[in-house]
Amino acid sequence: MNTATLHRRSANGYLLLEVVLAMGIFALAATGFSIALQKSADASDMAAREMQVTRILQSSLDEAISIPNLEEGEFSQKLEERSMEIVTRYEKMEEIENKDGQLLQEMWRITVTAYFMQGNTQLNRSAVTWRYGRLYQP
Repeated sequence: MNTATLHRRSANGYLLLEVVLAMGIFALAATGFSIALQKSADASDMAAREMQVTRILQSSLDEAISIPNLEEGEFSQKLEERSMEIVTRYEKMEEIENKDGQLLQEMWRITVTAYFMQGNTQLNRSAVTWRYGRLYQP
């Protein structure tokens, strides 16, 4: 065997090794990129879900505030299409004072809580406000 044939065979072996190493490096980079892309999509989905819950809470709170005659109690509403439950609680507050020492009578605390699933975890978010009881009465 002459040296030219031996040199060509060893060069072919190096070329195959270089191709295998390049494919391995590409596979690692592609795996890292796909994991980063999946995490980005999960974060986007979570942010969209949080915005949806915030809008639903705000809407439910607006609806709860606009009721003319308030009654103490807790009311539940299921949103099947959103896989969510909205619980609205009306609590009459004891007479409290404002910062000037004036008594505030007929004050109500309205709490709206949304219960929902995020992945396999049950989560809840709440919104709270106060309202004067005779706000919509003549």
